[in-house]
Amino acid sequence: MEKANGQSGANASGQHHVVTTTSIVVSFACVYFFWGSTYTAISIGGEDLPPFLMGGVRFLISGALLFLYCWWRGLKLWWPPKMMLVMGIVGVLLLGGGNVGLIYAEQTVPSGFSSLVLAVIPLYVALLEMALPGGEPIEWRGWLGIAMGIGSLAVLLWPSIHSGIAGNMKVLLALGALLGGALCWTVGSVYSRRKRLPVNSFVAASWQMLIAGAVNLLLGTMVGEWPSYHMTGRAAGAIAWLVTGGSLIGYSAYIYLLEHVPVAKVSSYAYVNPVVAVLLGIFILHERPELVEFIGMMGIIAAVYLLTTAQVRKKPRPIEELEQLPVD
Repeated sequence: MEKANGQSGANASGQHHVVTTTSIVVSFACVYFFWGSTYTAISIGGEDLPPFLMGGVRFLISGALLFLYCWWRGLKLWWPPKMMLVMGIVGVLLLGGGNVGLIYAEQTVPSGFSSLVLAVIPLYVALLEMALPGGEPIEWRGWLGIAMGIGSLAVLLWPSIHSGIAGNMKVLLALGALLGGALCWTVGSVYSRRKRLPVNSFVAASWQMLIAGAVNLLLGTMVGEWPSYHMTGRAAGAIAWLVTGGSLIGYSAYIYLLEHVPVAKVSSYAYVNPVVAVLLGIFILHERPELVEFIGMMGIIAAVYLLTTAQVRKKPRPIEELEQLPVD
């Protein structure tokens, strides 16, 4: 893995190009900002578009564009049925259950709050990986992070749980969608990591988006979402931002970083994105987080930092073992 000092590096396709400090900094900025901004865009689009159909349209467009890019590069697109099935399962878990749960939740709860709840996904992944056969042990620093994350999540969720107990069932359903979506994302990430398919990351992502998009559209049709589907100017702008910024620019920058920067540094997106989402929610959506949310945010970010740095120090993971990520 080359350092970012103007040296030459090789990407997944074997092509060599110059890696510069500027390209690394720009890539980090894209991952931090664009992935953090998806929570704001989802909140805006969700005002006029129902969850399944919004996810379906977004990922069909993103997947088609990425598929064309892979075809233009001459990458291998067609794989045996078993591999296609694995990519489909991962896509449905990440971009169906995980993303649609977020869209549903943001129709009720603020985008910044949603980002903080989903920031604990690395904690869930660590616990699931440890529990599975051949899983990785967690050192004391990681356990401290997990304990801090669970406590911070409890602090963050308590006001909403109390509101739901008092009769606001929409809030409880939104929390259920967030936690259920986080579980889907966790299972999909671990499943993808353990399968280790010999498929180019961009090809795998394009198939995941296409399959998840088709499944989302089918489910949206089955539950009768079309009458509430209104593609307004704001909704179209949100979809365009999610397709370009979230799914294409953000993901491409993420893959680029994985090829040229230590994984420990790339994983910093997990505790930067929630901060970006909260700030954008305040300045663009005029959300007003309560003090308890800021306390929860600081605790969760510190917990994720402790956990990710502990895991990397104990047992570094090769790039090819990483799960297919957010494609947010």
